[in-house]
Amino acid sequence: MKGNEKVVKSLNAALSMELGAVLQYLHHHWTGEGIESQTILPIFKQIALDEMRHAGLIAERINFLEGDPTLSPSKIRKYGDLIQMMKDDLSGEYDAINYYKKVIKLCGEVGDSTTRLMMEQILSDEEHHADIWETTLAKNKGTKP
Repeated sequence: MKGNEKVVKSLNAALSMELGAVLQYLHHHWTGEGIESQTILPIFKQIALDEMRHAGLIAERINFLEGDPTLSPSKIRKYGDLIQMMKDDLSGEYDAINYYKKVIKLCGEVGDSTTRLMMEQILSDEEHHADIWETTLAKNKGTKP
């Protein structure tokens, strides 16, 4: 498999994760209820917009590399109370962080510095999202998840 094919396959998996994240965050924004919902719901919406931007960047890169961007989202977790929604979103951020580190490594191995730099920026955003959920859960639960 050529380097670009490996990168495109990895980027399509990342795109699937981003599409799933967009849908999950939006669903949480629309349906989240509870005493803290007025402070949490806008966070769901803002991160959904961040994930949508990531999806666009990744899809455009896949297209540039002559691949076909996927339209299939990853698994979406949409049920539970506000705390469970935040835990599910944090789990998704951890999954993305771990996977994107592998994509970055692959890009370094095949010499695709443009994709590597893009994924490093997206990774930074995902780490920031994880920090938001760790902090918010700690405030609402008294401990880190």
